Amino acid sequence: MSKSDNFIIYGRNPVEEALKNRPQEVNKIYIKNNLKPSAYFDINKLAEDYEVPLVKVPGSKIFNMVGKMNDQGILAQISATKYTDFYEWVETLVLSQNPAVLLLNGIEDPHNFGAILRSAAASGMEAVIIPMQNQAPVNATVYKTSAGTAGKIPIIRVHDLNQAFKDLKMTGFSIAALDGSAQKTVWEADLEKPTAFLIGSEGEGIQSDVLKRCDSILKIPMHNDVESLNASVSAALISYEWLRRKQG
Repeated sequence: MSKSDNFIIYGRNPVEEALKNRPQEVNKIYIKNNLKPSAYFDINKLAEDYEVPLVKVPGSKIFNMVGKMNDQGILAQISATKYTDFYEWVETLVLSQNPAVLLLNGIEDPHNFGAILRSAAASGMEAVIIPMQNQAPVNATVYKTSAGTAGKIPIIRVHDLNQAFKDLKMTGFSIAALDGSAQKTVWEADLEKPTAFLIGSEGEGIQSDVLKRCDSILKIPMHNDVESLNASVSAALISYEWLRRKQG
């Protein structure tokens, strides 16, 4: 594997989550040499359990690797993300349980992407589906913002939205877009079926031709002349509304 196939994640929690959830993709751990052993005790134990090399390095080495970041003196070199195959993922689903996924459209900000992954994992979404174009890849920023949950939920990468729509509908999913132009709110939506929630970028939203191909369009109620919410906030709200209904 070439150096370009790897990326560096930083911080105690992201590194520990990576070791817990995808140890086979952790190539090496770097610890600042003046860090107290108690600060990385669990990481050291996990590294020993999974036979991941752990090396102590000077602070200058840490800085050269990630720059001025809140790294807590702990880094890990991670193999490039292995995206889940759509058809293999479908085989694991129980459609009668009305699973839900997030389908992203134009989420190019890695902080937004990471926050969306965190909400999706926490709320029990079955997967996050992303297109190859106009989409932030899984990198160190995404991993850090997701608090390590990028390894806890399948991330499915498809060629484009056309492919995603075709594959999801063929599988039995209904596609519901979140858009401020909708007449129906998320509180009124029928979620008693397999559903893919389409989340657009905060700036451009979802194109009109894409909206026409969705099975439904939903809006989040707004007050005080607020026009829109951050994409990650919208994703969190619909994810937890789905979970609330599922548990109710």
